[in-house]
Amino acid sequence: MKYLQKLGKAIMLPVAVLPVAGIMLGIGYFLCPATMQGGDVSGLIQIIGFALVKIGLAVIDYLPMLFAVGVAIGLSEDQHGAAGLAGLVAFLTATTVLSADAVAVISGAEAPLAFSKINNAFIGILSGVTAAACYNKFHNVKLPVALAFFSGKRCVPIVTSFVMVAECVVLYFIWPLVFGLLVGFGEAIMGLGAAGAGIYAFFNRLLIPTGLHHALNAVFWFDVADIADINKFWGFAEGGIKGITGMYQAGFFPVMMFGLPAAALAMYHTAKDKKAAAGILIAGAVASFVSGITEPLEFAFMFLAPGLYLVHALLTGVAVFVAATFHWTAGFCFSAGLTDFVFSSQLPLANQPYMLLLEGLIFAVLYYFIFRFVITKFDLKTPGREEAVGDEEMKVTLANNDFTAVAQIILEGLGGKENVVSVDNCITRLRLEIKNYEDVNEKKIKSAGVAGVLRPSKTAVQVIIGTQVQFVADELKKLCKG
Repeated sequence: MKYLQKLGKAIMLPVAVLPVAGIMLGIGYFLCPATMQGGDVSGLIQIIGFALVKIGLAVIDYLPMLFAVGVAIGLSEDQHGAAGLAGLVAFLTATTVLSADAVAVISGAEAPLAFSKINNAFIGILSGVTAAACYNKFHNVKLPVALAFFSGKRCVPIVTSFVMVAECVVLYFIWPLVFGLLVGFGEAIMGLGAAGAGIYAFFNRLLIPTGLHHALNAVFWFDVADIADINKFWGFAEGGIKGITGMYQAGFFPVMMFGLPAAALAMYHTAKDKKAAAGILIAGAVASFVSGITEPLEFAFMFLAPGLYLVHALLTGVAVFVAATFHWTAGFCFSAGLTDFVFSSQLPLANQPYMLLLEGLIFAVLYYFIFRFVITKFDLKTPGREEAVGDEEMKVTLANNDFTAVAQIILEGLGGKENVVSVDNCITRLRLEIKNYEDVNEKKIKSAGVAGVLRPSKTAVQVIIGTQVQFVADELKKLCKG
C-alpha cells in the first residue's frame, strides 16, 4: 500500500496536465462539431475549435508516454530528469518491440489484436517504474576508464532499455493471453442484456489503470463481436435499434457529467488541506463534465485509495445497468461529457436522453454521500488527506528562510547522514526512513523551528515543516549526498 501511494503521488505529475487538455477538447468540439463528426471545417470559429481539439488531443493521445516520463521522475531518488529520459526510452522500447508490425515480423504471422493496443497507460506506468528502479540503482555507477563517458546517469537509459527488452519478452507471451481472456469474457456477457452492460461498465473502469479496458471496448463499442455500439449509434454502420443501440455508452453520461464531479466535491470537503486538493479536483471535475475525460480525477485517487476506486467502478456499473434497463440511450464519439451529450441527443437512435440527466442528478447525490462516508469511515488518503496537516502544523515559520541551516539541524537530529536511508516529502512534511531508531533526537530536530516530529514506526520519521517543505527536502538531500 505504501508503494501504491508513492506511485499515486508520482502519477500526479503527468495527470496535472490533463484537466486543461480536457477543457480544450470540450470547448473545441463545441465550437467545431464537424471535428467530431468527420465533416469539413470552415470559418474562423470552427478553425479555432479545430485547433483546440488538436491541442487537447496532443496531450490525451500521448498520455501513456507522459506516464512513462512522469512516473520515472516521481519515483526516482532525486526526481532527476535523467530518470524521465530513461522512462521515455523504456516506453519507446516497449511500444516499438511489441508493436503489431514488429510482432508480425518476429512471429512470421499476423499479430494478435492485443499488440495493436500496446500503447496504453499500463505500459507507460510500467516503463516509468522500470526506469526509476534502474535510475535508483545505477545512477552513481562508475565504469572503467575506457567507458567512463557512460558512467553515472548516462548509463541509466542504456541499462533501462536492456531491462525493458527482457520485460517485453515476458509481455510477448502474457499480453495477448490476458487481452484474449478479456475479449472472451466480453463476448460471454453479450447475451445478458442490461446486466451485461452493467458488468461491462464495471470492468471498463476497473481496468483503466492497466489499459486492458481496450479489450472490452473492442467487443462492445466496435466490431470485434459485431455489436459496434458506437458506429451503429452514430450511423457509421447499419443495424442500429432505437432504445438498444447505445446501451453500452449511455450510462457513462450520468457518471462522467454528474457522478465524478460530485465525487470530487466529496474529496474536497473531506480534505484537510483544501488548498492542496482544490486545483486538481476542480479542474478534473470540469474536464469530466465538459469533455468526459476522467483520468485527472480517477488517477488522482485510484492508487492512493484503491478501495474507493472499486466503489467508483461499482457505481459506474450500476449507472450503465439502470440506463440500459430503461432503454435511455445517447452516445459519444470521444467520451461521455456534455459536448457529446448535446450532439448525440439529436441523433435518430437517441431515446429519452433527457432521462440520463435525471439519472445523473441522482447519481451525483449517491457519489457524494457514498464517497464522503467511505473516505471518512476508512480514513482513505485521497488528495488533500495524505499530505494534509492540522492548522497548528501550518503555522511553522522557518527563521530567515535559511533552508540549508534548517536541513543541517534536522540531519543532526536524525543522527547524521549515515542514519538516513531515504528522504521524501509530501506537501507539508518530510518523510524519512532511518536505520537506528535510538539515534534520533527529537529535541534537536524541533530546534530547527519545525512544527513537530512524528515517528510512525521504528524506521520512519516525519518532520512537519509546512508549505516550504520542498526547499528543506532539497537541501537535506544535498547534505545526505555530500
